[in-house]
Amino acid sequence: MIFLTTFVSPKAKVDHVFFEGSICILGESVIGEGSLIGDGCIIGYPVRSSVKKLINEGKASLTLYDSISSGSILGRNCIVRSGTIIYESVKVGDRLETGHNVLIREKTIIGNHVRIGTGSILDGDVIVKDNVNIQSSVYIPPKCIIGSDVFIGPRVCFTNDKYPPSSRLQGVIVENGAVLGANSTLISGIIIGENSVVAAGAVVTRDVPPNVVVAGVPARIICNVSDYLEKRRIWESS
Repeated sequence: MIFLTTFVSPKAKVDHVFFEGSICILGESVIGEGSLIGDGCIIGYPVRSSVKKLINEGKASLTLYDSISSGSILGRNCIVRSGTIIYESVKVGDRLETGHNVLIREKTIIGNHVRIGTGSILDGDVIVKDNVNIQSSVYIPPKCIIGSDVFIGPRVCFTNDKYPPSSRLQGVIVENGAVLGANSTLISGIIIGENSVVAAGAVVTRDVPPNVVVAGVPARIICNVSDYLEKRRIWESS
């Protein structure tokens, strides 16, 4: 969709919201006060099936998109940077902060104080709890669940299909406090245990217990989190 002027649905609630430039707010979207919506952002984009139906009927316009969108809900004091697209049926808590060109698809639920880096994709039906830091270019497919206080490094790739393309999808579960290093890959169906650490570049093919560090291809336990934290303390103080 290309638009040159701001479009805000008459059904939307956007009081005390700052618009950086040309934006598009569709359906019964609600954006909390004190939020900033960047230039070129779309909030409440209709799901694929609805858009295809309009195309098959030879129709496509902002007014029609607005009529079929259920909208999305964003909390207070969110910063949604330019180029971000949030589909309909997304629920976001307070203080979301996105980088540029982020995609958040339908039925995703995001808690409070979550950061999502530039170019990252939450591909629908994803749960992200509070205080999660997702760095740039991360891919999270449907049915994945991210616990609170999780750090996800750049270009981490989650998967949800063990034998693609199959009809059985099973997401990855990341429990509270886990750290996922850059470029790591998580295979469908695994559980990353609470406070565990996945090293950069690791390919995780089986469950990771709580409070351990795993590395390698395939990933194996290399030490306890207490050892990792001590190395981090020494590194930070040197």
